[in-house]
Amino acid sequence: QVQLVESGGGLVQAGGSLRLSCAASGNSFNFNYMGWYRQAPGNQRELVAMFTRSGITNYADSVKGRFTISRDNAKNTVYLQMNSLKPEDTAVYYCNARNVWNTDYWGQGTQVTVSS
Repeated sequence: QVQLVESGGGLVQAGGSLRLSCAASGNSFNFNYMGWYRQAPGNQRELVAMFTRSGITNYADSVKGRFTISRDNAKNTVYLQMNSLKPEDTAVYYCNARNVWNTDYWGQGTQVTVSS
């Protein structure tokens, strides 16, 4: 059974920084992709940043140059460092993992609120 546990959200002023963490347990060696999505009220869930199994990263245009995704394989943990935060980054952030059979797993979500 795969579990994804997120932490690190909170309230920050515009221009500030936060780091999100996602710890994976279970059959994480079967993941093809792992990363972060976000969903703001009234909006669809959107990709923020992700890793492929081979280490290739992909970022949404809106966060390029401000957010950095990284991972610690020994801890089965993925991080999202968010700098120069903007009010439009306010959303619930979800950790995602997709295994080799294209099954998606989701964390419980962590709220990020950026005040202007």
